[in-house]
Amino acid sequence: MIVIQNMVRIDKRLAEPVYLQLSNGIANVIQQGHLKPGTALPSSRKLAEFFDIHRKTVIAAFDELQAMGWVEAQPRKGLFVASTLPVAKARAVAPVKISGAYPETTAYAVDTHQYVFDRPFSPRRERIVINDGFPDTRLAPVDLLVREYRRFSNYRFTSKFLSYGPAQGSENLRSELARFLNTTRGMNITPANVLITKGSQLAIYLVSQVLLKKGDEVIVAEPGYTGGTELFKYAGAGVNFVPVDADGMDTGAVEKICKKKKIRLLFVIPHHHQPTTVTLCAERRVQLLELARKYEFAILEDDYDFDFHYASSPILPLASVDFCGNVIYVGSFAKTIAPAIRIGFLVAPVNLVEQATWLRKMVDRQGEQLMEEAMANLLRNGDIDRHLKKANKVYHERRDHLCSLLRSELGGLVEFEVPAGGFAVWARFGDRQLASISAAAARLGLGLTTGHDYWHLPANRINAARLGFASLNEKEMEEAMGLLRKAVHAV
Repeated sequence: MIVIQNMVRIDKRLAEPVYLQLSNGIANVIQQGHLKPGTALPSSRKLAEFFDIHRKTVIAAFDELQAMGWVEAQPRKGLFVASTLPVAKARAVAPVKISGAYPETTAYAVDTHQYVFDRPFSPRRERIVINDGFPDTRLAPVDLLVREYRRFSNYRFTSKFLSYGPAQGSENLRSELARFLNTTRGMNITPANVLITKGSQLAIYLVSQVLLKKGDEVIVAEPGYTGGTELFKYAGAGVNFVPVDADGMDTGAVEKICKKKKIRLLFVIPHHHQPTTVTLCAERRVQLLELARKYEFAILEDDYDFDFHYASSPILPLASVDFCGNVIYVGSFAKTIAPAIRIGFLVAPVNLVEQATWLRKMVDRQGEQLMEEAMANLLRNGDIDRHLKKANKVYHERRDHLCSLLRSELGGLVEFEVPAGGFAVWARFGDRQLASISAAAARLGLGLTTGHDYWHLPANRINAARLGFASLNEKEMEEAMGLLRKAVHAV
């Protein structure tokens, strides 16, 4: 008792539950050797009186200690420090000479050219960053998400939601997501048509692996989302590029390729195309569906930010008017809430969903059930709808403010069109080299892309960049545009 009262501290102001503070404290005392195996622990009543806490809290701490193997109960005697403590000591397989450093390379062959990354991810160090167009994480309903997460982490749900679950994703989330997509996008799907993934990138990967084999042909836009194109190449497919204009992907160029080659898959971003922000017009959507039916290829529709429209009512996705089973629809909550919320989805006919689910189970087993259940409740309660209405209003105002600043600060230096939605403006810098502008901006403390990631073919590259407005408030935006103006003039 004296050892525990001198060495264990309880602070009721901490976020850590009191019973865990007590159990962890006693475990530390035992581990440090101050309580020897076989030593009797004080009664729950005495500890409750000393620490001024409820006796049930002490009992919960004792239960935790028993579960971890630090103490053991002896009938009619009480709790004692376990005779065998849960502290494992590693034994060397054989005497070895310690070099003091972990090997830099493997002792076996690794193809270091199989996966090549031009620029490994690293956080930007500049004081202010104009990103490619991400949501403002300060607006994310994190408190609501945490509320639901904690609800499902309650002991009453532990056995269900901390065990293995369905590889296809939470039944509740698939049900709520199907309802949400039917209401907002005019679809007519059931939970059986939905596979929950860790972001849309995993969804695109699964589709590429299920549908493509070496020698298949794929059509993508140029410029476009290179993250998808690399997956198609990895699957062994040949990639064919078609241009993008003010009305989106050039369907005439698509048909010319279809007449020459057997196309297996076409990848399209219909709303706020990455990177040009243009929207695929209604006429071309109909043409794409007709071409898919005629030439029997799949359309992979990446609708990453459908929920953010400012100028007019959005055109419904291709998936909402696909009655032949040609369209695979993918999306994500990474843009709805925050990039770190890795919940995406794939919507397709059941036979493809089943195959993608089996593949997902082999490479990733399943998603994070507690997070999926929490997201299902946010959809069910209308929290996502309310967040989207608030975010749309804020982002609409920020889009208008950025466009106004581009006219006043960079008029005559950049060309752009006001996007109908999304998170960024596609700005063209004419003959000024974007790489040089980015370098000059960095010296001023402003982070700006070089634009290299937008293009598959270097020969097609122009000096254009996505200027993200969603994650910057007005003050930050004004500072960023002032620095950008200086950087452009310095080139």
